Amino acid sequence: MTLAIFDLDHTLINGDSDHLWGEYMVENGIVDEQAYRQRNDLFYLDYQRGTLDNDQYLAFALEPLTRYSIEELHAWRADYVEKWIKPLVAPGTAALLDEHRAKHHELIIISATNLFVSEPIGQMLGVATVLATEPEIIANRYSGRFLGTPTYQEGKVTVLKEWIADSHHQLAGAYFYSDSLNDLALLEQVDNPITVNPDDDLKAIAEARNWKVIDLG
Repeated sequence: MTLAIFDLDHTLINGDSDHLWGEYMVENGIVDEQAYRQRNDLFYLDYQRGTLDNDQYLAFALEPLTRYSIEELHAWRADYVEKWIKPLVAPGTAALLDEHRAKHHELIIISATNLFVSEPIGQMLGVATVLATEPEIIANRYSGRFLGTPTYQEGKVTVLKEWIADSHHQLAGAYFYSDSLNDLALLEQVDNPITVNPDDDLKAIAEARNWKVIDLG
């Protein structure tokens, strides 16, 4: 079965769900604004520049999950996805996903945003398989640590290949949609790399390599 693989942030949705989750926590008093917002913004700038220290960022992003019960966190998360993320789904996303479903392709989201945030967004979009950095849970509480390889830059390639080996799929003929230069390693792995509203650096590479460039609105 052909794989149709999608980045999430600024690809299927017009925003960054990881950074916005931080904003949601600030606005709802889940974290302290003074202590959290500036660091959240700085990490986001590093991500956009491709200079993010992902281990430092994950320690920062996963720490708030340790403070609350899973039930509390999931209630906030559901509210966040409904009120903050659903309005950001790109106008062309549903049609693109349906186009691949009609061809009986296997749909996958692979995101640098951790699984706590990205998994329910995948469910909202009707994509059952979401590959993302998995926060560790011990005794029904988040530990603040993560399991396995983070799905960032080359880590996306590693995690996808592990999933392919476990699920007995193949990469041949696959599509991958992304907006970001951070995903160049995975774009170079697939037969059908497609850039979506790409950043300037990725757009230049796409044009030089004759990769398809699309706009989902």
